[in-house]
Amino acid sequence: MTYLRILFVAAIAFGAYTLGARAGRGRYRSIKKNAKKAWNTQGVRSARKTTKAGSRKLTRAIAK
Repeated sequence: MTYLRILFVAAIAFGAYTLGARAGRGRYRSIKKNAKKAWNTQGVRSARKTTKAGSRKLTRAIAK
């Protein structure tokens, strides 16, 4: 599940970059603004928090 979240975020970032490069600076700024807005929604913040906590837990387990 965590792998899918990371893959999803990477795909969104890549897509935003690609669309921004093709559409020009104005569209890039618009995409960036909307991506930032989406990144800070409650659901995404919750998913980031859960993912961060899970990665810390796994890091400790691997370190043992």
